[in-house]
Amino acid sequence: MDIVYAQIQADLRSNDALRQTNALLQALQHCAAGRDVSVLAKSAVEEIVASPASAVCKKLAFGLIRATRLTADLWEIVCTGIRTDFDFPDPEVTAAAVSILASIPSYRLGKLISDCNKEISNCFDSPSDNLRLSITETLGCILARDDLVTLCENNVNLLDRVSLWWTRIGQNMLDRADSVSKVAFESVGRLFKEFDSKRMSRLAGDKLVDSENSLAIRSNWVSSMVDFVWKKRNALMARSLVLPVENFRVTVFPLVYAVKAVASGAVEVIRKLSKSSRGANNVVDSGNAERFVGVSDVVTHLVPFLESSLDPALIFEVGINMLSLADVPGGKPEWAAASIISILTLWDRQEYSSARESIVRAVVTNLHLLDLHMQVSLFKRLLLMVRNLRAESDRMHALACICRTALCVDLFAKESVRRGQKPLAGTDIASLFEDVRIREDLHSVTTKSLFREELVASLVESCFQLSLPLPEQKNSGTESRVIGALAYGTGYGALNWTEPALEVVEVCRPCVKWDCDGRIYAIDCYLKLLVRLCHIYDTRGGVKKLKDGASQDQILNETRLQNLQRELVKDLREVKNPRICARLIWAIGEHIDLEGLDPLLADDPEDPLNIIVSNIHKVLFNIDSSATTANRLQDVQAVLLCSQQLGSRHARAGQLLMKEVEEFRSNSLSDSVNKHQCRLILQRIKYATNHPESSSELLPLNVVALGVVCIILKQIWAGVSETRGDYPFSHHKLTVQFYEASAAQDRKLEGLVHKAILELWRPDPSELTLLLTKGIDSTFLKVPPSALTLTGSSDPCYVEAYHLTDASDGRITLHLKVLNLTELELNRVDIRVGLSGALYYMDGSPQAVRQLRNLVSQDPVLCSVTSGVSHFERCALWVQVLYYPFYGSGVAGDYEGDYAEDDPQIMRQKRSLRPELGVPVILRCQPYKIPLTELLLPHKISPVEYFRLWPSLPAIVEYTGAYTYEGSGFTATAAQQYGASPFLSGLKSLPSKPFHRVCSHILRTVAGFQLCFAAKTWHGGFVGMMIFGASEVSRNVDLGDETTTMMCKFVVRASDASITKEIGSDLQGWLDDLTDGGVEYMPEDEVKEASVERLRISMERIALLKAAQPPPKPPKSDDEEEEGEEEEEEEEGEGEGDEKKKKKKGKEKENDEEDGKAKGPSTLSKLTPEEVEHRALQAAVLQEWHMLCKARSTKVN
Repeated sequence: MDIVYAQIQADLRSNDALRQTNALLQALQHCAAGRDVSVLAKSAVEEIVASPASAVCKKLAFGLIRATRLTADLWEIVCTGIRTDFDFPDPEVTAAAVSILASIPSYRLGKLISDCNKEISNCFDSPSDNLRLSITETLGCILARDDLVTLCENNVNLLDRVSLWWTRIGQNMLDRADSVSKVAFESVGRLFKEFDSKRMSRLAGDKLVDSENSLAIRSNWVSSMVDFVWKKRNALMARSLVLPVENFRVTVFPLVYAVKAVASGAVEVIRKLSKSSRGANNVVDSGNAERFVGVSDVVTHLVPFLESSLDPALIFEVGINMLSLADVPGGKPEWAAASIISILTLWDRQEYSSARESIVRAVVTNLHLLDLHMQVSLFKRLLLMVRNLRAESDRMHALACICRTALCVDLFAKESVRRGQKPLAGTDIASLFEDVRIREDLHSVTTKSLFREELVASLVESCFQLSLPLPEQKNSGTESRVIGALAYGTGYGALNWTEPALEVVEVCRPCVKWDCDGRIYAIDCYLKLLVRLCHIYDTRGGVKKLKDGASQDQILNETRLQNLQRELVKDLREVKNPRICARLIWAIGEHIDLEGLDPLLADDPEDPLNIIVSNIHKVLFNIDSSATTANRLQDVQAVLLCSQQLGSRHARAGQLLMKEVEEFRSNSLSDSVNKHQCRLILQRIKYATNHPESSSELLPLNVVALGVVCIILKQIWAGVSETRGDYPFSHHKLTVQFYEASAAQDRKLEGLVHKAILELWRPDPSELTLLLTKGIDSTFLKVPPSALTLTGSSDPCYVEAYHLTDASDGRITLHLKVLNLTELELNRVDIRVGLSGALYYMDGSPQAVRQLRNLVSQDPVLCSVTSGVSHFERCALWVQVLYYPFYGSGVAGDYEGDYAEDDPQIMRQKRSLRPELGVPVILRCQPYKIPLTELLLPHKISPVEYFRLWPSLPAIVEYTGAYTYEGSGFTATAAQQYGASPFLSGLKSLPSKPFHRVCSHILRTVAGFQLCFAAKTWHGGFVGMMIFGASEVSRNVDLGDETTTMMCKFVVRASDASITKEIGSDLQGWLDDLTDGGVEYMPEDEVKEASVERLRISMERIALLKAAQPPPKPPKSDDEEEEGEEEEEEEEGEGEGDEKKKKKKGKEKENDEEDGKAKGPSTLSKLTPEEVEHRALQAAVLQEWHMLCKARSTKVN
């Protein structure tokens, strides 16, 4: 290969254009074969780019440069060659030089454009079509990127030039050459798209965080181009019709975007962002009539291409853009109908089969633009299209749109009928979903398809979204028509959503009989909606009468719901999943109207009560189902509670269920807890049977539970409590069953459904909306963080750095400021940045090099590098500064570029190096470490979901930290005297970290707390963190005096062991990242020694206190509580507090002789002390959370 490369290099050095062309073609072939051609690229740069050559050779050389990596020195040579080629007589050579501008690294591009701005401007006036094409296409690619915007922000002269170039690009849309006109349309379209998506900036690897000025600059360019297109729209439409038909597609988007921006008023928003100082005479001010005519003209211009075109891509592009125009004020449903029908014709086109997801997404997203007749006629066909989609995310998004459309159509049609309009057939939910295939899916017991589960879950979740207040619409947008239709349909009452929801539960009724291989998420959703409706309509009390004030609609709905309940009771015999059987019994039993049953059918096996009782028997005595199909512990609890509810409300139900409960109590299948529970239930049913008139009074009961005799005075009778509309079950399985396929599929389906529904019903506001409403305080305008100094005080160069992160793209940008502290002017300084950990450069190079020229003393110079993050791991950037004090002095140097020592070309390279570099002085800076918390994102989750997920997270790491704080624990927590508790001072930096605070529990009597946080890594791993705090008592003073040390137990659980392994590898470093150095890590040995010593001291004090009290008294826990050892156990009740304190102390001191007498034998619970503590803590935190929510809702009301 060396011989081949040597021959190619020899050909490149020759002055024969033909030999050079053949050599470059061979080099490109070797590059395409995957071989390293960096040596050939170097020769091409020196012999072709930096020297006069033909246009073909230049283009081939630039193609070779794009395919390889160049050193910073070689890029300098390339830039010099480009500057020379701008003055070359042949415009083809200049066009080739211009084309490489888009590949110049961003750190070098700004200086090159500043140096060559006159030559670039002259290219627009060139008589050569090819040169005008090249400059328009290249500048259209780079001028919209973030790196150019940032350069313009710091250079006013460059900003003026770029703004002028955008004007020239816009004028080139009317250029006489078709090719130039086409690329000008493309360039303007790129500017508009980049304003929303930043796609080119992402591809260039230069996506930076927007500042207020950079956003204003881009907005200014966009608004000026929108004004230009609006003014010249007729000429531009005429020019686009003259283009070859294959080029027409690129002209559609710029026209439509600009016209829609003016017609919808979006251009006013963009002008506000641009802070433009242009006078009123320069701003387009069109009246409503002119706007509407402009939109109509563009639609008339586009419509012929929907019908006559044979190109699927053109049909799709025109259809999508016409749908966009149909959404502006004054848009017509006919425009949307024509577009959607044309787009749907592509479904069966063979050459467009790979884009079916795009077709469906385009149609369902814009379905609301059609009139009611068209929506109904398309509905069933769309449903089958969605059923056949392969990609899950596309299918879920389409399902969410279709379900929302179904609810919209149903509500809108019903409200129209109420207002006296003619009813439209087929608008109810049952008719919309009556397709034969969908019906077969819903009614078959077993099927391999997941679509029916997705459909039921999406329908039900859409109903729940409809029950919430509709989001407020501040501007006209895609969602405004949907919100308007829903608001129109629910205009007469807040409960109008229950009518379509009632039809949904009727249509989806067969789902309770499904056998889904253990998956139950969709059925759980259905039962949750059923319970909510039964609660709202109060089905337990029977159908209301007209004389009671009920309306005809209410009577009809309640009758339908009662009939549905009876049908579900009959379906109980056909339920295949034992877990669903227990839940369905509970859902029906709590809300069924027992008084409405026919007493003459008491002995009939078809009587609903008899069916319920027989199925309760089946659940109680079910020993065949394995742990994977049933959660027997939960199922038995559910049917026992249901038995108590039913037996307390109805005499015959009480008789039947007393027999079942008594039989279960005496059976070996019931454990000791079940036996006690059965005895309590029997007592309550008997009392309710004997005292039917006083079942709602307050009465004392002696209850034996958990080994503690509690006399409950004035307990509200629980047997006949009111329904609450809650569905207390979850589709999540027990912890040990988490890794089964069915449970994993349930969780995956839940995540997909929730994401699709929330994105549709509660979309995040756009960046523009946030910036207009919040201004500079918006989260999109991030203030750069404080910089970190990387050099020492006596170093000749001062280097400081800060970083910005972009989690959506997984990028980290390091911004460096270099200051020459010497008295000399440094002609050249190289900044090398290496990587460690999970970081990588986009081009695959091991390090980045930034060359800085002519560093004047005390004059700061800025540069930056951007790298990607591959996974969750500690990472750092290592900066080296190489400066050449003898640069240009003619002294021979040893600088070898960036090539490896073992490179076979190293000797030739040494000979060819220019000798004037001199010997570099190398300054190694301290590494810039990226905090591990930077690779996390806050994850919003409710406390219930958090505690449900917490035990199933497989990876765990525990450690202890400590910090000191001012003041006493009592003063710190008593009624929150100081606002923020001083005892949390060590954790005060946590709110600024990327964690979502799930809940907190501060114990008011002593300085103790529990905090729960949730986060996700950039790559999707879940991280949960709990912090338990307990205050330490000073040893040299009495109890209750100053406590200054807070001991914190950190427990981190994660979905992947690699996450906890990375955290546990450097616990002090993790604590520093988390608390900004506020908490010090305590090794476990020290913690154990300290706890043993504390236990000994507290035991001695307790013994002294007990000895000072002559009469024996029940055990008290005040003294121990003051020491903060067991604050959490207050929530468990007075009677068992002392036992559990000793249990926990036994855990802290494993072999302590005091532990044995702490707890007597018990047959009621097999829970370990740790499990009891954990459950008590969960209960305490959830209780406080609910109290806070209740207080919040009270304030709102």
